[in-house]
Amino acid sequence: MTRVPDIVPVSDFRQGAAALLRRVRESREPVVVTQRGRAAAVLLSVEEYERRERDFEILHLLAQGEREIAAGEGYTLSEVMAEADEFLEDETR
Repeated sequence: MTRVPDIVPVSDFRQGAAALLRRVRESREPVVVTQRGRAAAVLLSVEEYERRERDFEILHLLAQGEREIAAGEGYTLSEVMAEADEFLEDETR
């Protein structure tokens, strides 16, 4: 189950930015910054941002693969394994 992120008004963010940044880094949990009562931004640690970007890229590649399979495109497992074997053989030379 997804945890509800912390919500911080922009005025609190301005007054305690260093402490909030430290909290985000340590907890690795996002913080929603609001302005006039509405969500304006999400604050993430760099590590969490990079992890989410990597996860998104993997999901994107999987979806692309699913589309290729549905269209009858792509490679068979034996073709991929043969190419991997060739690559590894070239690397050891």
